[in-house]
Parts: sequence; C-alpha cells; structure tokens
Amino acid sequence: MASKPARPRSPHLFSGPLQIHYRWSPAMTVSIVHRATGTGMATVGTLLLVWWLAAIAAGPAAYGVFLDVFTTSSGALNVVGWVVGVLLTWAMFQHMMSGIRHLVMDTGAGFELKLNRRLAVLTFVASTLLTIGFWLILGMK
Repeated sequence: MASKPARPRSPHLFSGPLQIHYRWSPAMTVSIVHRATGTGMATVGTLLLVWWLAAIAAGPAAYGVFLDVFTTSSGALNVVGWVVGVLLTWAMFQHMMSGIRHLVMDTGAGFELKLNRRLAVLTFVASTLLTIGFWLILGMK
C-alpha cells in the first residue's frame, strides 16, 4: 500500500520560521467598524422607523410616548435622544468615510502600507469631526 504524499501545510498552521503572524492594524479596525456601522444603522434605523410609523398610526397618545422617549417637554432632545442621535450620526459619517476610502482603493490607490494606515485612521478622525460639526450646527439653530 502506498503512503500518502507529503503535501504542503498552510503557513498559518506551520509552527516554524515561515509561520505568518498577524498584527492588528487600523485597516482591520476600519473594516470591522464599517460592517458594524452598516448593520447598526440598518437595524436601529429600521426599528426606529417602524416604531415611529406604528406610533403615528396608533394615535396621539402612542405618538406622545414615542416623543417622550427622545425629547423633553420643551421639544429639546433628552439624554436618550441625544445619545441615539449622536451615535447614529457618527455611524453614518464613519460608514461614509470608510466607503470613500474603499472608493479610493478601488481606483488602485492607497495600498501602500503607510498610506493605507493613514487613510484608515483618517476615517475615524473625519467621522468624529463631522459628527461634532453636525451637532454644533444643529445646536445653533
């Protein structure tokens, strides 16, 4: 009976000098956060939309309960409304910035390690600054 031929093993399973070691990078973080923000916006946004539509359809009392969760009696956002609003705004800007980064990479640019790392970090910086700017402008009105 013939023995099995020696086949190369995956470098991830190899425990010698050729083993591949991964270091966490900003690009990995941006990729995971991009998926999380897309999923979060779709889930939370859909739930809020359905709740809002159901509250409108159920009448003034149900709509009042919906408004009470997110606003104060003066119409300003309360803590829950502010936190949900800021997080959804940041998620939208982060997802958008990550999408722009991917669009740049789709052109074949931005694959050099230093530039890729810098662009990944810039997505977080830009989304945070855009969120702050958006809420500052919204607060002035």
